Amino acid sequence: MNKNIIDEPEEIPETLRERDQWVCWREEERDGKPTKIPVTPGGGGFASSTESETWASFETALDYTETAHADGVGFVFTDDDPIVGVDLDDCRDPETGDVDDAALDIIERLDSYTEVSPSGTGYHVLIRGELPDGRNRRGSIELYDTARFFTVTGDHVERTPTCVARRQDALRAIHREYVQETERDTAAEPEQRGSADDESPTTGAAGVDVDLEDDDLLEKARNASNGEKFERLWNGNTVGYDSQSEADMALCCLLAFWTGGDRTQMEQLFRQSGLMREKWDEVHYADGSTYGEKTIERAIATTSEFYDPDAGDDTADDISATSSPDVGAADSERSRAYLAEKNQILSDRVDELEATLTEKTERIDALEAEVKRLTDELATRGQEEECQGEHAATTSENSSESESSSLLGRLFGGRSK
Repeated sequence: MNKNIIDEPEEIPETLRERDQWVCWREEERDGKPTKIPVTPGGGGFASSTESETWASFETALDYTETAHADGVGFVFTDDDPIVGVDLDDCRDPETGDVDDAALDIIERLDSYTEVSPSGTGYHVLIRGELPDGRNRRGSIELYDTARFFTVTGDHVERTPTCVARRQDALRAIHREYVQETERDTAAEPEQRGSADDESPTTGAAGVDVDLEDDDLLEKARNASNGEKFERLWNGNTVGYDSQSEADMALCCLLAFWTGGDRTQMEQLFRQSGLMREKWDEVHYADGSTYGEKTIERAIATTSEFYDPDAGDDTADDISATSSPDVGAADSERSRAYLAEKNQILSDRVDELEATLTEKTERIDALEAEVKRLTDELATRGQEEECQGEHAATTSENSSESESSSLLGRLFGGRSK
């Protein structure tokens, strides 16, 4: 049996079980590390912590863990519920059960439903409250209340409540003491950034020191041969793209080219564009990555050539025309690969819908046959009951006539004597 299957489902707090905010997860290796990938209960496809159509009830999710496609279940936090999850990593010895002092302090002060994480090396505490403003992660402590899922094991920690308790004051104190940014942190960050900048100029994934100010970079991008496209995307125009996500990727690919794959500069530039939206900062992946982080990562991986300032300003347009991720042979190859993949996905989807349609048609035929059978059966029963009624009436009539004859016989027979 899967070690993450919940043996006693009723032990999970009802506050969680009653909400249809459950997904399953399976463990896969990503970049050499085990990662918990959210999957849709029953379907097995990728589940999203922001798309409710990929969630299900607790019972449905639990049933799906009985298959080979899921290793456990997870609860999704949303803006519509008061649940806050406190994730304490690397604080427990899985063999001895020893807990470090900070984690023990947090668990005792929150005093709410707590369970051991799937790895056995941490804890998940679930409370009711509102997450304070500011950062939500520091070291091995993370706090979440929306757009994230928590694995749920049912491995309840003894001497902690079995319910999800409201602990707003304790949460506020824990956040202030363990997570919130301190004055020392604020003072140290500029110093650290400054020393890093002194040691080397901005170097991106391409290994090229672009070292362009944002305004200079934007001017070059706008004046390049594909500058009109850049300008449209920069202003938030998504015409020509199936979704804004595709437009986000297109702009990030252009930014990857012009920044030399510098993640930091790509991030700050995208935030200035018309495509910037709340989704950019939402956690969409099981490893805690945001949508924006993954988009930048994919854009850099997709871009094969980058702008080289050493080539001189007079060749910048030519470079952008041949090396920009949206123009040239490399782009054509990627476009063909993308279209082929998309066509395959659409073809698979059509096959799936046709199979579903066939299944539903067969089901409809079966139901119609069942309705006809029941209708015929009711009609037959009606006829039988009608015949039985007529027979009973005839019998009663004959009986009455017999009784009358007998009575008359006795009366007249007596007189004749």
